[in-house]
Amino acid sequence: MSQAAVAFAILGAVVVLFAWNRLPVEVVALGAALSLYFTGLLGPAEIFAGFGDPVVIFVASLFVVSEGLDATGVTTWAGQTLMAHAGTGRTRLLVLVMLLVAGLTALITVNGAVAALLPMVVILAVRTGHAPSELAMPLAFGAHAGSMLALTGTPINVIASEAAQEASGRDFGYFEFALAGVPLVVGVIAIAVLAGHRLLPRRTAETMPRDLSRHARTLAKQYRLDQDAHRLLVPPPVPVGTAETGPVGPGAPGHGGRAAPLPPDPVRYPGLVLLGVQTADGVPRSAGPAGPGDVLVLSGDGDTAGRFAAEHGLEILPGAAAEHVVGALLNREFGVAEVVVGPRSGLVGATAFPGMVTDSGDLVVLAVQRRGHHQGPGRTELAAGDTLLVQGDWAALERNVDADPDVLVVDSPALVRRQAVPLGPGAYRAVAVLAAMVLLLATGIVPAAVAGMLAAGAMIVLRVVTVAQAYRAVSWTTIVIIGAMIPLSVAIQRSGAAELVAHGLVTAVGDGGPYALLFGLFLLTSVLGQLVSNTATALIVIPIAVSAAAELGVSVRPVIMCVTVAAAAAFLTPVATPANMMVLGPGGYRFGDYWPLGSVMLAWFGVVAVLVVPLFWRF
Repeated sequence: MSQAAVAFAILGAVVVLFAWNRLPVEVVALGAALSLYFTGLLGPAEIFAGFGDPVVIFVASLFVVSEGLDATGVTTWAGQTLMAHAGTGRTRLLVLVMLLVAGLTALITVNGAVAALLPMVVILAVRTGHAPSELAMPLAFGAHAGSMLALTGTPINVIASEAAQEASGRDFGYFEFALAGVPLVVGVIAIAVLAGHRLLPRRTAETMPRDLSRHARTLAKQYRLDQDAHRLLVPPPVPVGTAETGPVGPGAPGHGGRAAPLPPDPVRYPGLVLLGVQTADGVPRSAGPAGPGDVLVLSGDGDTAGRFAAEHGLEILPGAAAEHVVGALLNREFGVAEVVVGPRSGLVGATAFPGMVTDSGDLVVLAVQRRGHHQGPGRTELAAGDTLLVQGDWAALERNVDADPDVLVVDSPALVRRQAVPLGPGAYRAVAVLAAMVLLLATGIVPAAVAGMLAAGAMIVLRVVTVAQAYRAVSWTTIVIIGAMIPLSVAIQRSGAAELVAHGLVTAVGDGGPYALLFGLFLLTSVLGQLVSNTATALIVIPIAVSAAAELGVSVRPVIMCVTVAAAAAFLTPVATPANMMVLGPGGYRFGDYWPLGSVMLAWFGVVAVLVVPLFWRF
């Protein structure tokens, strides 16, 4: 049995197992790599060499950069900006949603962009009177088109760029993909606007994603913090030399001003809790004692608040304070979390009360409820099922709440921050790191893998993400697929299997020339991409495409770009890509709902791959 036949047998088994979808894709990919060793096609060093390939390193670093943007609320800011300007018209909604997801995808990959925007898009559809099914699938399809706008849009682009470098001595530039990507984005938006209402079902999902964009308002109402809210102004500085000069509380800022105690003493002022410190115009202030001109937002009994103000020389501001509670509960620095006392928790029998500092010293209890009833300012002996609302800075919440075995977290602080706090802590650092990475990639000063690793490392060093977050952010399934399938790609080429398929393809297109070759490659790639991972598809087809280009005597660059476009055209089934699967439930779709609109999108990608690509990358 020839080496080419062995390679074909392994490739066939991989495709069948991927399509069967009963084994984890990681197992199939690793099994393929091991089979190359046992059949003698590759040596032991070669079957694991893929995991050290620069493509793998670069793709892994992109996941960390994406996490930095998402965790700091950059994508939340983009989504909330969309919700503020989208209006209610279907056409405007579609255009803005698809433009936004395409732009985000170019920077943070398809899966990251769809995951970040999907909850907001579904809620936006409901608020504007549209079915979620009208926007969810266009969101995913717009992301696929947007992946062709830049090198960082998808791992496939990185694979294609490296293949072009090896075959022609020149890779694809960072924004070079946009020559094909811009027509793709314009086309899919036009198709969604003109034909989407005819080809998409009008259906609402049985389960909707959580809308946490108004989480602070919900908590303020549930725990009655907005009903008993007060705003206390710290007076301006007293001239030096008077009897009142000097601080009242700890950490006074000096200059003859006065600072309020933070927080109020829960023993002397029972039930009175500090929700936050704001400037006079209601902007949340960063951590530290309140200084002259700052406003304290407190919750508690009015008489107690009045006594606190009188004893510390604070002025009670008139007017409703409820609106200021929202900004005090959730902002860039501080957040809140609901926790439930578990049935076997060590907290059962312990006491808690508003204003109490937890054992860690990082969190403050704002309210205690039992069976939905407010327990008031007094001490409560905790029982299983009691709910506590605790406040602290975001790092303290994630450090103490998520890891505490004695409580059950209602909504993860990290999830709340991502949806409810646009441009949170570290957001500007994350954007600066992204801009620096794009600059390095666009100028080619350093290799792509080096630029990616520098950006990922900067995200950690600048404390945008922690090391643990960085590890969690990496899609290890994608890394394993790429690392394990690279040896199969090498074996297909080295064994002569790629030349055999390429010769058959060239023979099949006959005298049709290079355009017919592009059409054949597009069909092969797009069909395979509906059944298996499009990343794996690219690794399988690119060696064939390179061999076919060599046999036909044309440049490999348009051929590789054609395969790249085709690999992104995974529209016909929900299992074609993770992004398609993400919108299945929230959009209320069924398996057969994808192909009507998807087939039109696929046809447009075919037009671009066969007719537009050669205009920019000559044969």
